[in-house]
Amino acid sequence: MLPDPAPLAERMRPRSLDEVVGQEHLVGAHGVLRKALAGGMLPSMILWGPPGVGKTTLARLIAEELKRPFHMLSAINSGVKDVREVIEKAGGAGLFARSAVLFIDEIHRFSKAQQDSLLGAVEKGTITLIGATTENPSFEVIGALLSRCQVYTLRPLAEKELLDLLHRAMREDAELHERRIELRETTSLMRASGGDARRLLNTFELCVKAATGDPVVITDELVKQVVQGNAARYDKQGEQHYDIISAFIKSMRGSDPQAAVYWLARMVEGGEDPLFIARRMVILASEDIGNANPNALLMATTTMQAVQMIGWPEGRIILSQCAIYLACSPKSNSAYTAIGAAQAEVQRSGDLPVPLHLRNAPTKLMKEMGYGQAYQYSHDQPGHVGDQQFLPDAINGQLLYEPGDNPREKEWRAWLAQVWKKRYPYGA
Repeated sequence: MLPDPAPLAERMRPRSLDEVVGQEHLVGAHGVLRKALAGGMLPSMILWGPPGVGKTTLARLIAEELKRPFHMLSAINSGVKDVREVIEKAGGAGLFARSAVLFIDEIHRFSKAQQDSLLGAVEKGTITLIGATTENPSFEVIGALLSRCQVYTLRPLAEKELLDLLHRAMREDAELHERRIELRETTSLMRASGGDARRLLNTFELCVKAATGDPVVITDELVKQVVQGNAARYDKQGEQHYDIISAFIKSMRGSDPQAAVYWLARMVEGGEDPLFIARRMVILASEDIGNANPNALLMATTTMQAVQMIGWPEGRIILSQCAIYLACSPKSNSAYTAIGAAQAEVQRSGDLPVPLHLRNAPTKLMKEMGYGQAYQYSHDQPGHVGDQQFLPDAINGQLLYEPGDNPREKEWRAWLAQVWKKRYPYGA
């Protein structure tokens, strides 16, 4: 019985740099890596990009291009011992082996100690390290190792590049070449791939095997039947977690409810913690809406309580209502900027003394020293405001809170300008 052939993605793995799909900025005619290889140079590097864009293939082809020994480890099942064995092998077989390439897949999964074990060999040139990661290396790779490596970003494949890859597979793959295949619809294939060439090819192969008739007709409905579910990726522990919550917050801040509910849906479908989403909306309600609509903070806080009380999946409706409300609310960051300005002033001027008239005087001595004297009880003054000083002498009259440009705070500015016209430049 003949063994099953390798998956289509493996069969279509590029055999040279010229066959690499996409990544023109790296391996195209004027790509930075292509130029380095032409000069016989190969720095240690981190290849950063989403799954299925060719990081492993590129590392292997780079080593083949320069005819260097290639050692591959996976951070999932390799430890310090494995790293040291490769380094000893590379350093103990002559000058040629000293230029060996050590490829570490998913290097972001290595602990600090494991990454530390690479430093000496990378520094001495015993190995040339190529690390692959789907996570931002600024967060996941230790600074000492990162400073010894170039970081190259691989981009998701564009739709045209993915289509070219499909047509090439139909032309060149021995298994597919025996079938007559019609790409009638490709929208679902593109969506299912998410820019991942490996996923695209393997999904396509499954569709071809599942199809009946001759020719094989690839349609969106066929792809949906084969995929059986949403192909959207969302890593709750990875960089995409931060990217999507950032897009969600910025959409509400930018008053776009359409985008806000889209990014909310991405998190809901990805299994994000509902309370994490709710907490971020509470922050936004104060930081970005503030006193332009004080009810926003009440809405967000109530939303968080309601989600805890109601649970899932109905909690998503409450999150959606709040996200739309926040996106459609007038915006003001005046409270955020006010506390920032006040903290900056405290850091600049230090512990300025509290004016005597504002101090408590619980003892006779303190009263004799003038504590509390000349304090005006505000409710005894006209309009419940007396013209007295509340800031320390050194910063008296300084504006830290600037009312925002929205109807509510414009009213506040006019009132404050009238009340404090002798002390604060609100009308300036």
